[in-house]
Amino acid sequence: MAQAKILIADDDTLVREAVYKILTMFGHAVVPCASGEEALAALNGDFDLVILDINMPGLDGFETLKLINDRNYGIPVIFLTGAGSMEYAVKAINLGAYDFIPKPIEDLDIFNIKVKRAIEKRMYVLQEKAYKENLEVEVRNKTRELAEKNRLLEEYNENLEISALNTMLTLQTALEEKDMYTAGHTNRVTFHAMNIGRAMRLGLDDLTVLERACKVHDIGKLVVDVNYIRKPGPLSDEEWILMKKHPEVGANIIKPLAFMQQELFLVRHHHERMDGKGYPDGLGGNDLNLLTKIITAADSYDAMTSKRSYRQNLELNDAIAELRRCAGSQFDPEVVEIFVEVLETQAKMAVG
Repeated sequence: MAQAKILIADDDTLVREAVYKILTMFGHAVVPCASGEEALAALNGDFDLVILDINMPGLDGFETLKLINDRNYGIPVIFLTGAGSMEYAVKAINLGAYDFIPKPIEDLDIFNIKVKRAIEKRMYVLQEKAYKENLEVEVRNKTRELAEKNRLLEEYNENLEISALNTMLTLQTALEEKDMYTAGHTNRVTFHAMNIGRAMRLGLDDLTVLERACKVHDIGKLVVDVNYIRKPGPLSDEEWILMKKHPEVGANIIKPLAFMQQELFLVRHHHERMDGKGYPDGLGGNDLNLLTKIITAADSYDAMTSKRSYRQNLELNDAIAELRRCAGSQFDPEVVEIFVEVLETQAKMAVG
């Protein structure tokens, strides 16, 4: 066993010196003290064992033990008890003392065994404390490491999301630019929808979903013959059937993107109507969420006010009148009124 550091406190000089010599003979480093106060002054967490006399002037052994316990060092304490003081020994054990040794010390082997056992207990306490501290450090390190990995993963996922969204937006913009009449449609729909959403005090999450959906709402037109879009006149029944597939196709394009599952609903249903006469699923009323109702109004308004190859665009007042005329049948009335307020405010600001 490695050398242990032991503190002994006894006001009897002869006893103190005898115990000091015995412990030194056993190979331990010993710090002798003549009182409880002196012992407390010398004590720190480096000691492996404390041996206390019970009857000392000033702080007796019991009072000293209580103050030692308050420091939470986890150092075992052995009491020295005089003859006929077994009741003291019992009290000492109840107070948390590790063991007691009667004095005078007559059996050195028993004394040595008790000291060794106390020191071994101290070693176990220190090992357990070190294990817990190391475990806590390891847990903290692993937690930091995991947090960093999660941060990097979130950053990677965010970059993937941005990349995927930008790719689709680039494709959709390229599609629009092929036709002078549809150029800028996506940006305008996004602009109008976001203004409506902010006016309706939507939360940040809803605004993010709305913006994403607006940016890719016509992505399904990638599979539609561009000549249909450019055609200077009404579409034939066959052409119209093909054109009406673009919301469903658009939803299928973004379906594999797990982060756009909310946007998928908006893309698929941005041509539905409140009266259920829209496409592709004929949803209406409460089957359409608020974001879908917003994008539907914004998309239709831009179609009304943008020049097409087959018709002239509507002026602001005429477009507002058309929105109101179709409120309740095609558009949500509340969305229409808020949209109208936004448009009229913008018009006044432009004039002013």
